[in-house]
Amino acid sequence: MGLSKSSVGLGALDVGLEIHKKRGDDIVAALAGNPNVGKSTVFNAMTGLRQHTGNWAGKTVAGVQGYAFYEGQGYVLVDIPGCYSLDAHSAEEEVAGDFLRSGEYDVAVIVCDALCLERNMRLVLQVLRQTGQVVVCVNLMDEAEKKHIRIDLKELENRLGIPVVGTAARNGSGIEELYGAIKKLAGGNSEREKGAYGRRKPNGSLKTPEEICRGIVKCEDEKYAAGDRRKDRFFTGKITGIPVMLFLLFAVFWLTIVGANYPSEALHAFFSSLEGKLMNGFCRLGVPESVREMLVYGLYRVLTWVVSVMLPPMAIFFPLFTVLEDSGYLPRVAFNLDRCFQKCNACGKQALTMCMGFGCNAAGVVGCRIIDSPRERLIAIITNSFVPCNGRFPILIAIIAMFFAGERLGGSFGAALMLTGVILLGVGLTFLASWFLSVTFLKGTPSFFALEMPPYRRPQIGRVIIRSVLDRTMFVLGRAVLTAAPAGILLWVMANWKINNMTLLSYFAGVLDIPARLMGMDGVILLAFILGLPANEIVMPIIIMAYLSQASLSEIGDINVLKQLLVANGWTWKTAVSVMLFTLVHWPCATTCLTIRKETGSIKWTALAFLIPAILGSTICILFHAITSLF
Repeated sequence: MGLSKSSVGLGALDVGLEIHKKRGDDIVAALAGNPNVGKSTVFNAMTGLRQHTGNWAGKTVAGVQGYAFYEGQGYVLVDIPGCYSLDAHSAEEEVAGDFLRSGEYDVAVIVCDALCLERNMRLVLQVLRQTGQVVVCVNLMDEAEKKHIRIDLKELENRLGIPVVGTAARNGSGIEELYGAIKKLAGGNSEREKGAYGRRKPNGSLKTPEEICRGIVKCEDEKYAAGDRRKDRFFTGKITGIPVMLFLLFAVFWLTIVGANYPSEALHAFFSSLEGKLMNGFCRLGVPESVREMLVYGLYRVLTWVVSVMLPPMAIFFPLFTVLEDSGYLPRVAFNLDRCFQKCNACGKQALTMCMGFGCNAAGVVGCRIIDSPRERLIAIITNSFVPCNGRFPILIAIIAMFFAGERLGGSFGAALMLTGVILLGVGLTFLASWFLSVTFLKGTPSFFALEMPPYRRPQIGRVIIRSVLDRTMFVLGRAVLTAAPAGILLWVMANWKINNMTLLSYFAGVLDIPARLMGMDGVILLAFILGLPANEIVMPIIIMAYLSQASLSEIGDINVLKQLLVANGWTWKTAVSVMLFTLVHWPCATTCLTIRKETGSIKWTALAFLIPAILGSTICILFHAITSLF
C-alpha cells in the first residue's frame, strides 16, 4: 500500500475553490494568516456566519466562502486555512498557498496576531512578493491592550506601504475600518501591473520581519506572559499534566450525566403525551391502520427516542467541550499525549483530531488535514473511530446507568467514573492501533512537529452556548433525525412482515445469533449494530423494538423499565459490558466511511479503516466472553 498523493488525502484537496459572486462588482477578499490568529473570527464578524472557531491551531482545513454587503458594496470573503508560509508542509497549507498564488481574489487580507506580530510578518512579506493588493489586519488588539502591549499601526503602514487595520474581531471592533480598507484598495487600482500571479507587484525592496517590527511593538510589562507560563507548569507539568487532564475529562462527563437525566425524562414525557393525539389525528384523516402504526409506532417513537436521549447530553457536553477549546486547553492535551503518540510512531497532533471525534468522527477525519506527514495523517484517519462519537455516548450512558451506576456505586459519580474509564480504554486502543499500523502497513518514524501553545483566554459564555448549541448540537441532532426517520420505518416493516410466521427482524437476528453468542451478545444486538451503520443513534431503538412482543417501540419512560426488558431477554452484567465494548470499538458509521473515502481518495484505506476496528472490537468481545465464562 504505497503512499501516493491520492492515497493520503492530498488528491481530495486539489479541486479548485469556485468563487460565487452575487453581483459583477463584488470584491473578492481572501482571509489568510498564521494558524490561530483569529481569521475565522474575523470571517464570522464580517459575514455574520458561524464558521467554527476555537483557541487552537488548525480549525479551518478547507476554504470557506461567505458573503457580506456593506455600505452598498458586496464582498465575497474566503476563509482559507492557516499557514506559516507559502511553502506547503501540510494539506491545509497547500490549499492556502495554491489559492494565494492563484490570483482569484481582488484583495488579500493577511490577519496577524497582535501578541506575536513579528512572527506573522514572514507570511505578509511572502504574499507581498506575489501581489500588492494586500491589507494587513492586526487582530486581537484587545488582548494586546490587556497585556500592556502597544503597536504603532500608522508606522507599520508606512513601513509596509500597504493599509494596516487594527481589530478585535470577537467584539466587532475595527471591522468597519477593515471594510473601508478593502474597498479602497480594490477600487483604487484600475491599471494593475499583471505579474506572474495576476496582481500588481509592489515597488521597492522588502525588509525583514525584524526590521519592520523594530520599534513598532512596545511591551510596557515585560512579564505579561508570566501568568500563562505558571498555568502551563500546572496543566502540562510532568507530575500534574495527566492527572489534571483526567480530572477535567471526568468532570465533563459527570456534569453531562447529572445534567441530562431530568431533561431526558421531561422530553420523553412530552413526546409520549403527543403520541395519542397523533394517532387520533391520523384516524380522523382516514389514514389506514397499518400506515398509522408505521408512522407512530415506527417513525415517531424512534425519533422521540433519538431526540430525548441525545439532545440533553449534547446540549451539555458540547458547551463544556467548547469552553475547554476556547480557553486554549486542547493544545495542552496534545502536548500531554505527544510522548505516547511518539512511542507509537504517530503524531501528537492526533490528540486534537481525537478530541474533534468526540462530537463526530467524520469531523475528526476531516480535521486530520492539520497533520503534516502523509503517513501519520493516514494513521490518524484510520484510528479516529476508536473515540466514541456523540451517537455512541447515549448507548454507553444508558447501559452504565442501568447496570453499573446504582446508589451503592455512587450513582452519577460512579457512572461518570466508569464512562471515563471507557473513554480511556478507547484512547489506549487508539495507541495500540496506531502502533500496529506504524509497524505494518504504514511503517515509519514519528516526524517532528511544532505545537503552538495559544494564550489562555476567558471563554465568552454567551457565544459558547450559542455556537455549541446551534452549530454542533443541532447539526449532529439534525443528522441523527434524518437518519433515524427512514430507519424507524424500515424497523417497523421488518418487525411486522413475516416469513413462515417469523418476522424479518427475528429471522435475521436468528441467523446472527451464533456469532453474536461468541461475542457475549445475541443476534438482536449484533443485527442492531449492523442496521445502525447509517448512524449509531438508532442501535438502541432497534434492540428495544426487536425485544418487544408488540413489534413496536413501546413507551419506556423509566430506565428501570428498560432494564427489566433487557434482563427479561437474557441480559446480564456480562452482556452489558460486551455491548459497551462493541459500542466503543466497531466499524465507523456510513458518514465517516464516506468521509474517509473522500479524504484519502482510496478504497483500500477506507476498507482498512472499516475492518481494523470491526475485527479488534469483535476480538475483544470474544476474549472477554471467553474469560468471564470460566468463572
